Amino acid sequence: MPGVISDVQAMADASANSDAPAHVARQATRTRTSTQRRTASFALDVSILAALLAASSAPTPLYPLYQDQWGLSALAVTVVFSAYALALLLALLTTGALSDHLGRRPVLAGALLMAAASMVLLASADGAVSLAIARVLQGAATGAATSAAGAALLDLENARRPGRSALANSVTPVAGMATGVLVSTLLVSFAPAPTVTVYVPLAALFLAQAIAATFTTETAHRHAGALRSLRPRVGVPPPARRTLLAAGAAVGTVWALGGFYSSLGPALVRLVAPDAPQAARGMVFFTLSATAALTVWALRHRPPYATAIGGCLSVLPAAALTLSGLHGAGLPAVYGGAVLAGIAFGAVSQGALRMLLASLDERDRAATLAAYYILSYLSMSLPAVAAGAATQHYGLGTASHAYAITTALLALAALAPLTASRRGAAHPEADRSP
Repeated sequence: MPGVISDVQAMADASANSDAPAHVARQATRTRTSTQRRTASFALDVSILAALLAASSAPTPLYPLYQDQWGLSALAVTVVFSAYALALLLALLTTGALSDHLGRRPVLAGALLMAAASMVLLASADGAVSLAIARVLQGAATGAATSAAGAALLDLENARRPGRSALANSVTPVAGMATGVLVSTLLVSFAPAPTVTVYVPLAALFLAQAIAATFTTETAHRHAGALRSLRPRVGVPPPARRTLLAAGAAVGTVWALGGFYSSLGPALVRLVAPDAPQAARGMVFFTLSATAALTVWALRHRPPYATAIGGCLSVLPAAALTLSGLHGAGLPAVYGGAVLAGIAFGAVSQGALRMLLASLDERDRAATLAAYYILSYLSMSLPAVAAGAATQHYGLGTASHAYAITTALLALAALAPLTASRRGAAHPEADRSP
């Protein structure tokens, strides 16, 4: 009997040993599949952010066409522009943390369907009112999706590639804006009915992304409080709050500069160079956003505080060069100012986001990103409306001077809190002093 038992045991051991490679192979397959799904989800979230921001800037080259066709004033253009930004702000205030409770996938899918509907409304707009309504819906969709997609990117951070998610959150929006302006400018120049053909491909893209989002990896753990999270509020954890206070003035300055170029940049080009081709008007904002994207990438390994401070300093020559275009330097000066403004935008945005996202808990990600974008788009929209009103009463030249001087002063004021915060980060023991 002992011999029989030992034979049975030997057979069991042999069977277990033969199953071991199969078990290891199955585990490796599951790991590989999970990695592939996370990579695909990361790529989709990047494409969603890029498409949303491309759609946000796509109308910029069309504003001169709207002005000519419908007789819109500069104030009306900035109001239409700001309708998008203010609707986005409201969406961030109410839905900014919603994906932390419901999950990223349902929020993204619903917001992308709204974005597709807004593209259809933009394509069928026939006046300032319908254009503004479409932009309001677009802003609401973008606000709901932006914080969810950005938080999903943070959820999918790869331990082997630290900082990849923060970099994607920094470079993707400005790269998307650059792409939107470029494609829209080309369609204005070469496609029939550009006020329609600009939006139809975007509508199709958003529909495809909404379907794809339902199949991605869910990265947020659902928990109660979804309805309560819809109450308008800005929730930022204490460490991120200190960073936002330190970098807030710098962020507001560069986004205000971006708002000016996005809404009134084409009109400024027409004022400085009336005979310039139509494409030159839309390409001025492309110059800013493309330079910003390149700056984010180039400075991705630089210290964030130094990057943000350097960006603030770049605002000063940007303002001076832009104004010189109104005093005889012409179109090259305006485009040179846009390049420097893009450097400032990219440097400050990249530095501020890296500081802000450095130590966030999973449950605070969407809400903190929402707070950052609330500050950004508030800074982008309200000064642009003020510039439109000033243009209406005093002319674009006077409004441009006032805007440039104001942003330069704000950039100087932003240096103090950034420098103080940089010193505190360099000497953390100061925080523990009695």
